Amino acid sequence: MINNVTLVGRLTKDPELKYTPSNQAVVSFTLAVNRTFKNANGEREADFISIVIWRKSAENFANWAKKGSLIGITGRIATRNYDDAQGRKVYVTEVVADNFQMLESRTQRDGNTGQATAQTQTAGFNPSNITSNSNGGFTTGNNPTPDFGRNSNPFTDASPIEINDEDLPF
Repeated sequence: MINNVTLVGRLTKDPELKYTPSNQAVVSFTLAVNRTFKNANGEREADFISIVIWRKSAENFANWAKKGSLIGITGRIATRNYDDAQGRKVYVTEVVADNFQMLESRTQRDGNTGQATAQTQTAGFNPSNITSNSNGGFTTGNNPTPDFGRNSNPFTDASPIEINDEDLPF
């Protein structure tokens, strides 16, 4: 059986970290995921998907993610039900996240440029490279966020490569 979900979207509000009676950290939030097509009015719609993260990953997520953050999630779909206060059965379908990744830094999300961006890159720390795994740990990469824009030139900082004729295979 396969039950695997991969989502990329934006947080609809700041996550709220809670603890169960057995002291397990849990954070529940909604991720707005754009649809790949436009409606009859030419506007792009979004699906609002309920996500839950448990344990140390939940604590990491609550510390880093804020409303509007671009987040990547991998996990599984889970269903559950309970009886509400009026005795009606309520059915819930949600994604239980195994891993998450921050896909942009706070300065990128807030639209800030200049000094703050230069300081974070100089320090070798970029929050967009933070990845959390299901074991509760998280890793950081030291590579700056790549620019995939149409106007970017990947060869601007390149120096010429010197190749001897003897090194060529033909």
